[in-house]
Amino acid sequence: MKRRINLLREFSIPLFTGVVAALIWANYGPESYHHFIHGPFIGPLSFHFMTNDIFMVFFFGIAAVEITQSFMPGGDLNPVKKAVNPLMATLGGVLGPAIVYLALNHFIGSEELLRGWGIPTATDIAFAWLAARLVLGRNHPAISFLLLLAVADDGIGLAIIAIFYTDPALPVKPLWLILTFGGMLAGYGLRRLRVRSYWPYLLFGGGLSWGGLFNAHLHPALALVFIIPFLPQARKEKMHLFDEDLADHSTIAQFEHEWKIIVDFGLFMFGLANAGVEFSSIGTATWLVVAALFMGKTAGIFSMGVIAEKLGFPLPHKVKKKELFVVGIISGLGFTVALFVAGQAFVDPVLKGAAKMGAMLSCLSGLVAFVAGKTLKIQKIH
Repeated sequence: MKRRINLLREFSIPLFTGVVAALIWANYGPESYHHFIHGPFIGPLSFHFMTNDIFMVFFFGIAAVEITQSFMPGGDLNPVKKAVNPLMATLGGVLGPAIVYLALNHFIGSEELLRGWGIPTATDIAFAWLAARLVLGRNHPAISFLLLLAVADDGIGLAIIAIFYTDPALPVKPLWLILTFGGMLAGYGLRRLRVRSYWPYLLFGGGLSWGGLFNAHLHPALALVFIIPFLPQARKEKMHLFDEDLADHSTIAQFEHEWKIIVDFGLFMFGLANAGVEFSSIGTATWLVVAALFMGKTAGIFSMGVIAEKLGFPLPHKVKKKELFVVGIISGLGFTVALFVAGQAFVDPVLKGAAKMGAMLSCLSGLVAFVAGKTLKIQKIH
């Protein structure tokens, strides 16, 4: 049973199932779908609010764990020198799609589509990891490079959401961020008191942070991003991204271990709440997002990775230019975070639907990467 559960998580089956269910429901019963998603679900709160503003707090919290652990001694971003190449590739993977999106929008888009530039900047960590294992093999060094890149650019994605994707109908009220700062102080105080349970950090620190962001009209899903770094952690990381160190009983490791399975299966809710797009919604925004993810990610990551190597910051062992090229293609899998940003970027439901369709079609990058791997005769390492 445990093996089956792990397989469901490993292949992102809950998320995929939620997406398929949403697509079928939205196309065969759009009125009932939108009533379920946006109507009262728990009291006055809608299913959409419960998913995007409450459940996603823990999704981004898990992402914050990965980023925090990566900067610890023994982590993949420590010391910074060995992370220079993937970090430069990350920069290319953020700037490349934004530049491609804005350039194409200049020729085939419109001014109202400008806000969508941030949609293709992030990489779906789970889907990219799965595609990389299928294309490169289970133990190829390029996979760690890809995961490090994906975590770093999702970190940048969090900042993009917080800074650029506020609700235009609700102007930012920065004074409320005092509450978020108070949450951080609570986290710091709890750590100084050597509180080992993560619950006080979530309830007091996370609660204050969520309240501050919500009332400041910034996205409250980012609440735990400001609290997770204060959770007590091991002095040295022994495992790397997505490897689970069962010997690590630190507070941050316990939070990740106990909540990751909830998040993995809870992504069914995210798929159901955000992927309900009618097929007729395909439009200019769709192709802008797809092109930016595919061309921009590939070109940006490949070019910056090569430049970093020429500057004296080498790629990992057994990762050559052809592997770097394939990593760039795989990184075009925007999906989860791209869907989330698309929901924040546009108010117009037609534009929002078209952009979300582009985020979902980015899954084709996995197929393109598979073909590229065969064509370039990349040797799998199992």
